[in-house]
Amino acid sequence: MQTSPHILVVDDDVEICRLLKQYLEKSGLRVSTVCDGRQMQRALDQAKFDLIVLDLMLPGDDGLTLLKRLRTEYAIPVIMLTAMGEEADRIIGLELGADDYLPKPFSPRELLARARVVLKRTRNTGPVDDDDSVKGFRFSGWHINHMLREVCSPAGVLVALSSGEYKLLHIFLGRPNRVLTRDYLLDVTQGREAGPLDRSIDVLVSRLRLRLEDDARNPQFLKTIRGEGYLFAANVEVLR
Repeated sequence: MQTSPHILVVDDDVEICRLLKQYLEKSGLRVSTVCDGRQMQRALDQAKFDLIVLDLMLPGDDGLTLLKRLRTEYAIPVIMLTAMGEEADRIIGLELGADDYLPKPFSPRELLARARVVLKRTRNTGPVDDDDSVKGFRFSGWHINHMLREVCSPAGVLVALSSGEYKLLHIFLGRPNRVLTRDYLLDVTQGREAGPLDRSIDVLVSRLRLRLEDDARNPQFLKTIRGEGYLFAANVEVLR
């Protein structure tokens, strides 16, 4: 029997935690709530979570500090809660590895919708993922073990990717040497259409370049095709 996704809410606002727990559990999710980074770590040590909802403003270590720590130790997707109008914090959050963000104040219904999208894309990123025979990929000395979600460099070093970065890489590896538009990438990774000022895919691509490229300013793999989108330039071997 498949268990429902387990969500960890990290917010020092007791009322928000209570409302989210009540609403999300009514929608069939399991929810745990904590108020700061220490309690978050304790919860992570004691249970497995499928998604973390992380507030930016917290006592002690703030949300960005905790996000940075999460991205080095876990592959759990993260939705950041940010103050309305704090665009710089949202961009930094995306650059550090947040999978989505939601400005306060927000409705529990919108958070539920975003959580479902993030949870869905962590389980399914496209046609290649639907093929259970695909165990991983190889390209230019890199090795991706899809079963373990491990990315190993040509030097044999494991490279930590956020869930969003891994999903984007997986999309590119399944469609090498093809131009993929920003709208397409946003749809398959985040399940939504791009707004006129939406930079989330560009931020995600920039982060992935920092992980994969020797020179992120002159990328070998992740090529920008002006006016069209991005192309992953490599001969990719699918491992089955």
